[in-house]
Amino acid sequence: MVGIVLVSHSFELARGLADLAAQVAGPDVRIEGAGGGPEGSLGTSGDAVQAAIDRAESGDGVVVLADLGSSILTVRHLLEDAANGQVRLADAPLVEGAVAAAVISSTSQPLEVVLQAAEEARGARKL
Repeated sequence: MVGIVLVSHSFELARGLADLAAQVAGPDVRIEGAGGGPEGSLGTSGDAVQAAIDRAESGDGVVVLADLGSSILTVRHLLEDAANGQVRLADAPLVEGAVAAAVISSTSQPLEVVLQAAEEARGARKL
């Protein structure tokens, strides 16, 4: 199944969202949070993101979702260095995209379909 990595400036946000998405998707989808800087500060660590990608990879690829500015830049920089096409950054809202990607991954869909589900979550209306 396609793995999912959630990158945030906040450790708590990344971990909490990973827990939520995992509860929706079930135990077979690898969902990893990568958030916060050194010593619990706000920020994004390229090493933490790369480690999360490595843990999430099961052979079917990884979809990465990120929250804001520098977290997106961090992921883009990592993907430039290791551009194999199996790790894709979604242009998607973090929460809605994570849940959509997790649900679709749990149905054993390929990388492109999971990525598309995350990105289509942008149009989800709440009212």
